[in-house]
Formats: sequence, structure tokens, C-alpha cells
Amino acid sequence: MCGIAGAYQFHGSGIPDSAVETGLSLMEHRGPDGSGMYRDDEVILGHRRLAIIDLKTGDQPIANEDMSVRVICNGEIFNYVELRAELKKQGHRFSTTSDIEVINHLYEQYGTDFLSRLNGQFALALWDMNARRLILARDRFGISPLFYAYRGPSLVFASAVKALTPMLGKPRIDPEGLCQVFTFWNTVAPRTIFKDIYQVRPGECIIHDRGGRKSFLYWDIGFPPAGLHDVTNRDEAMEGIRETLGEATAIRLRADVPVGAYLSGGLDSSILTALVKRHTPVMETFSVSFQDPAYDESAFQQAMGQRLGTRHHVAKVSYDDISRIFQEIIRHTEIPVLRTAPAPMYMLSRLARDHGIKVVLTGEGSDEVFGGYDIFKEAKIRRFWSRMPASKYRPRLLFKLYPYSPVQMKRSGQLLISFYRTDLMETDHFGYSHLPTWRNTSSIREYFHDDFKEALKGYDPIEELRTHLNPDFSLWHPLNQAQYLEMKLLLAGYLLSSQGERMAMANSVEGRYPFLDHRLAEYAARISPALKLRGLKEKYILKRAFMDQLPPEIFSRTKQPYGAPNKECFFLDGRPKDGIQEFLTSDALKEAGIFNPAGVARLVEKCAASNRLGFRDNSALVGVLSTQILTRLFCR
Repeated sequence: MCGIAGAYQFHGSGIPDSAVETGLSLMEHRGPDGSGMYRDDEVILGHRRLAIIDLKTGDQPIANEDMSVRVICNGEIFNYVELRAELKKQGHRFSTTSDIEVINHLYEQYGTDFLSRLNGQFALALWDMNARRLILARDRFGISPLFYAYRGPSLVFASAVKALTPMLGKPRIDPEGLCQVFTFWNTVAPRTIFKDIYQVRPGECIIHDRGGRKSFLYWDIGFPPAGLHDVTNRDEAMEGIRETLGEATAIRLRADVPVGAYLSGGLDSSILTALVKRHTPVMETFSVSFQDPAYDESAFQQAMGQRLGTRHHVAKVSYDDISRIFQEIIRHTEIPVLRTAPAPMYMLSRLARDHGIKVVLTGEGSDEVFGGYDIFKEAKIRRFWSRMPASKYRPRLLFKLYPYSPVQMKRSGQLLISFYRTDLMETDHFGYSHLPTWRNTSSIREYFHDDFKEALKGYDPIEELRTHLNPDFSLWHPLNQAQYLEMKLLLAGYLLSSQGERMAMANSVEGRYPFLDHRLAEYAARISPALKLRGLKEKYILKRAFMDQLPPEIFSRTKQPYGAPNKECFFLDGRPKDGIQEFLTSDALKEAGIFNPAGVARLVEKCAASNRLGFRDNSALVGVLSTQILTRLFCR
């Protein structure tokens, strides 16, 4: 990964070189190994480099043979070896061994169709000097970030919002964007949290030339119509998964620097580590352990590290660690968060970098691709329940997901049933699987200031999301619909960004995601839903595919979603910690103008008086705090 920034001037000069250079300097963490610039009368291209492939001659911007096509790219093209060989046969000449140079020649050969030939994670800007055309594009799942905005006669773009500020000035919070965050945990691309600043959508190509602007999706995940999946045989599916994931992992080991892996102790990271060990006898692995035993998985992590024979390292995380670095976390997420989980990932990437590792493999994407989340099981139970809504027994299947002791059952069990009964009969709603979560998260919007609520009058974020669905969405099986929503929302907008790429690159570490190889995702989309979610057994076919390669305890243990403590990090002795209180005072809240000071004061009192909070109150606290920090860092 790297950092890019630049400008396209529609009618002559508008953005000075110095503004782009300043923007690049604000992303030094994304590219500490060097920088480069190109300028002509219409375009500025700037790049900061994190050197991973072709350490000596891979500097950017990089050009084709006659210097008519120049590219800057943040990311990696994993199939560059095969593409390079193909292009050489077609007569193209290369001046480096960089993976990025294939982009120039692919564009010469195929035009904008070149994007469909790339297997990688990337955000790029390509300047065609002869056509006077600028192309912005982003990888299929949105792993690499790319933001843009318009200022007068100019388009400006960068890998981070902070790098746009020297070209744009201070941004403003977009009320509708924040409303989306307080519904979905993120914004729906192309919207961002900042007014008039946009993000290139995952799988999107945007073209600017003297004829104007056009954009299109060159890729979107799709599924067969319900009942028409062509991979229904278990053995066939297992073999296809093993082959495709094995290839996806192997090409993500291509680097001229050491490659490590994150090892959570769960299924996905254990599978990847086992696959990597086929190619790398000595491997560095990294994991997080928590002061709070409710979140700690270190016993499983250590056991897997020993079993697989890796050199295992642990980042030990305390409440104080999270509160101490939380402002730095928000500086990198550039969007409010509703939980603290990105903070330990920041510490994990720092540990990897301290051990000389620039590249790590990690297991994100498996739950979305193979149906691993509880939300998929919840939706299945609720649809079953909806066919007999008066049943006393069908809703009790929820207790298989959230078991309670007999003492807890009477109250907590009934609350659970009541929570999931709402919207039970809305089975035709496109977001049926996610409605309970969206409803629960959106309830924290009650903390908005009255004036802020007024600005949102008549706005429905769920209806905006509807406009971004795949045209064939209504034809799909309910599990596939839920998978699609999870990929478009939590995966692209939070797990790969706030909790993933941004936290890794904050310490100049590149995360690579074999489960998000588009070939694997497309193959998995063809697999029957019955092989993914078998009864209430999640990721059934993935587990079967690797059952003979991992210890039984990996498959038998109850899935523990990654999480981190929230309220406990920010309060001590019944009051907010130093460095936290200043963001929650009445004056600070009034200055930002987003939240109701009286409502937030009641929330703070509740946090101070309670040992443990539920999801809603924890989300409200972290959401308010992170929004306050964000506005001070970016908007003041």
C-alpha cells in the first residue's frame, strides 16, 4: 500500500503543486520509503511509497514506453507476473519489475477494460496524455481508499481526507452521512462523513476528460437466482474452495519483503496460516490479548502458533492503552466509530512493524463470503418464526445463538424475543436480515441536537441504501441478500477501512486478504446456501474443506467475534478519564453543534454508574466521543 494525491484542472491551473505536496506530507505514514510527483498543464499526480515489490526501481508515477500514460497506485497487483508475461508477448516493453507497471500497458492494450484483468487491492489514478483523460478506479471490495472532491474548475483526489484539506480547506460534517454512520456503522459509498467529499465506490471507474465525467461499476458481487446455484455437491465445493483459496493465498505472498500473518486463534486465520506454511517454513504471526478476559483469546492463539510452528508475538492491550491512543485512531479512521475495536488493531500493526514486517495476511472476508455471522442465523430463525408468528417455540431457537442461564432466562430471554419480534413480518423488505441491527443502532440518534435533527427531517438512510443495490438483488436467496448487504456495508465501510486498512497503514503495514480474492468470492457465490449455513452451523462448507488440515478444537470451539472493551476504557473511579472529559463537556458539545448536551450528560452519568453497558449505550458513548474528536481534528 501507498498514498496518492493529485488534481485534474478542467480549465487550466487551479491547484498549486505545493497543496498536493502538503497533502502527501500528511500521508507519510502511508509511504515512508519515498515520494514522487508529475505535473503538466492539466494534471498533478503525487505518490508516497511503501516499498514492497521492486524496491529499487518501482518508484511512481510510472510511465509507459513513450511517456504518454502515467499511473500512481496505492496497492498491489497480485497477478502481475502472469500479466507481464502476457503483455510482453503482445510487444510491450517494461522498464521496471514493479507490479504497478502492468497497469499502463494493460490500459494501452484494453482501454478501461484493463480493470477486469487485475487481481489485487488498489486505488489508482491514470493519466492518458494523448486523450487528456484522467481515470480514477478502486478495487472490487474497496480495500484501498480513494477520496475526491470538486473545487471550482478542479477535481482533487487522495488516499486520505486529511490529504485533501490543503487543497480544499476545512471540511464540514454531512448530517446525512453521520445519520448513516449512526445506522449502518459507516456511510454508503460514494457518500462520506464530510459534505461534498466523496469516495470512489468499490469496483468503480470514474473517467474525466474534456467531454465531461462518466462512471461505471466494472465489478459487483452477484449471486444466481434462488434455487439456481450450480455448485450443490459437497465434495465438488470443498475441492473448489481448497484450490481457489490456495491460489489466492499463494499469490498474496509475492513480495520483496518478509510477509507475516495475523493469528486470532479462530478458523479463518488458522486456515490462512496453515496455507502460508506450505510456502514459508519460518513465519511470523501476531495476535492481540486483552486485559479484560471477556475479550481475550490468547490461549487459542498461542496453541495455534505452537501447533503451526510460527514465531508468535502478542500485543497486550489494556483499557488505558485504548483510551490513550483513541484520538490517534480517529485521526486515521477519518470517520466516527461506534466501538473501540480499531484501537487494538492499530497496536497489532505497530507490533508487526516493530518486528520488521511490512505485509500481513489476515482473514477478513471469510464470514461475508461463506456465511459466518450470527446475523445470517438470526434472519433464518426469524423467517422460520414469521411463518408461525404465534408460536412459543420457534423464537426459542434464538437461545441457541445467545444462551442464558436459568436465572437470566426469564428476563433476558423475553427481552431477546421482544427485540426480534419487531419487524418480524417484514419478510419482503430488502433489508430484512439487518432491520433489527439498523433499528438498534439508529436509536442512538436520539442524542442528536434538535437543530441537527431538523436538518435530517424527511431523510431515510435505508431508502438511500436501496438505490445502491444490485439490480438482481430481489431474485436472490435470502442468505445471499444478507451476504451482499454485509459486504457492501460492514465489510467495505468498516472492517476493511476503519478497523482494517487504516489501522495497518497507520504504522506502514499492508494487510492482504486472501478470502477477498474475487475468484474465490465468485466461486463461493455459486455454492448452494444450504452448504454455507447448514441448519444453524455457520461456514459449514469452509470447515469441511479444511477439517483434515487443522486441529479439531478449531472446529469445535464456539465462534467468538472479535471485539474490544468500550466504556471501561474511558471511565475511571466513576468519571471520564483525563483527555476524554474535554470532548463531552457542555461547551464542547455546543461548539460542535451535533449532540444535545443534556442528553449526553445523562449518558455520561449512566456510564459512570454502571459496571457494564449494553450494545446501545456503549455504541452511543463511543459514537458521541469519536464524532466530537473527529470534528475537532478535521473541522475546527
